[in-house]
Amino acid sequence: MPSSIKLLILILSMFLFSCRAKVVDTETPGNTPNKTKPVIVSNRTPTSPEVKLPEVNDSTFVNLKIYSQDFILDMKYATTDNFLKAKVYDCAECFLRYKTVKSLLEANERFVKKGYRIKIYDCYRPLDIQKRMWAIVSNPEYVADPKKGSIHNRGGAVDITLVDKNGKELDMGTAFDHFGIEASHQYLNVSDEVLANRKLLKKIMLKSGFKSFDSEWWHYNIKNAKLERVSNFKWECD
Repeated sequence: MPSSIKLLILILSMFLFSCRAKVVDTETPGNTPNKTKPVIVSNRTPTSPEVKLPEVNDSTFVNLKIYSQDFILDMKYATTDNFLKAKVYDCAECFLRYKTVKSLLEANERFVKKGYRIKIYDCYRPLDIQKRMWAIVSNPEYVADPKKGSIHNRGGAVDITLVDKNGKELDMGTAFDHFGIEASHQYLNVSDEVLANRKLLKKIMLKSGFKSFDSEWWHYNIKNAKLERVSNFKWECD
């Protein structure tokens, strides 16, 4: 092959490589890749593969079910099956601050490895709902005064229990929202099974970034939850 043709081929090759490089490296504000670190969510079923969702600000309210289907929801205040004997939520949803959700996912992962899952009774509670509850039962021993607000109103509290692989609740000694000394972590006049179940719940929740509420075995607050503002954010019902 004549040297002139070889030179022409070399020049064309260099030109094409240069164009291709420009296409790959070109980046405009409109197509800049999203560098937000994803959170990996697993629903733990063969038909539910891992899903990558972008992280949001820790204080943002998010719906737990978007991040995991691996919880059992029994939102008591969306029914009349509660100590108020009244439905105060229009529909059952579990919203929480994102930082609370992250710790709750971590806790549930630990429980699942032991053959259990978290069952949720209550999550974030809008201030208007707190006022509605206060109007029904105006007793600070049972309902937080809405003038001060509760950790539930800040999106940093969950009311929970544990269920086994068959969905059966573990024996915790009392029902949810039993307002008596028997519901306290300090109350020891219960069976060894109840003590073990409460201990398991508390141990893993504390390990996952929560603090226990000693008078209620079911109530856990995320650490530093009081730093968040009381909120009246409301979700839409279908």
